[in-house]
Amino acid sequence: MTAQADRSAVVREQPRGRLPDFFIVGHAKSGTTALYEMLRRHPQVYMSDVKEPWFFVPELRSSNRSRANPRHPDTLEGYLALFAGAQPGQRLGEATSSYLLSKTAAARIAELQPDARIVAILREPASFLRSLHLQFLQAHVETEPDLRRALELEPLRREGKQIPPHSTRPQSLLYSEHVRYVEQLRRYDAVFPREQVLTLIYEDFRRDNEATLRRLLRFLDVDDTQPIEPLHANPTVQARSPRTRELIRSLSLARGGPLGAARKAITTLTPKRVRTGAVRLSERSLLSAEVRPPDEQLMGELRARYKPEVTALGEYLERDLVRLWGYDGID
Repeated sequence: MTAQADRSAVVREQPRGRLPDFFIVGHAKSGTTALYEMLRRHPQVYMSDVKEPWFFVPELRSSNRSRANPRHPDTLEGYLALFAGAQPGQRLGEATSSYLLSKTAAARIAELQPDARIVAILREPASFLRSLHLQFLQAHVETEPDLRRALELEPLRREGKQIPPHSTRPQSLLYSEHVRYVEQLRRYDAVFPREQVLTLIYEDFRRDNEATLRRLLRFLDVDDTQPIEPLHANPTVQARSPRTRELIRSLSLARGGPLGAARKAITTLTPKRVRTGAVRLSERSLLSAEVRPPDEQLMGELRARYKPEVTALGEYLERDLVRLWGYDGID
């Protein structure tokens, strides 16, 4: 049985446990983590401890994952266990940013939970792609440090060529697929009533955390008068150099040789809590730097390329995104 057929069979199982009431479906680098963190502080909401279960996107999940990993379960039983800690009366939710990118997640979610409410959040395309590229560099998904060149590699990568050696999700490197906003929203509108789908705009959220979250709380039918602490998560960072990234990646994966010995020594001599904190601190020091100013020529070219998408999205959402995102001066 294929993985896709296996997942379809899982979805048809009679669930044993509570299903999520809502899903934050994406995009990455557009405020999904901040929304997740703010929602999980609400007493009437229970968010899965695992922010990105990836349950409904088997085609996009890491090829190196462990099938027994409870953080990214392959079975419905394992998935529902992520919500076992919820109290009666709480609204259950999860946030997986790839659900919007996926061509099949909407149908899978609707098959399992047709009453679910869907939350998408979209960002101006040029700044989104730049931020996404920097995240991919930090996460070792991407090795091409120049955004223009990374975009030019897309035709080859569609053929399975020029894929970075440690990229476990090569589909993510097809950057143009991430900004097919109308197509992505239509997939959800095709299987859910319009009133069950809420599309937020990242720039609104950045400008006013509180107003955006209160709108979301009303959409979820929970108390929107709770105190709200503004929050911005996952700031944009960039890796200092491919060599540094490769060193960190090699140490984290090392099993034998000098690097493996170093890793074993660190593991043996330090408690896990201290070890984890030190690794995170070192990664922030080694990987993060002040983000260089964007290539304005490239940003202008991207805005010209994606203006038709922005225009179509504005019409679809009945909102003037051309003006909001500064595309009104682009021919």
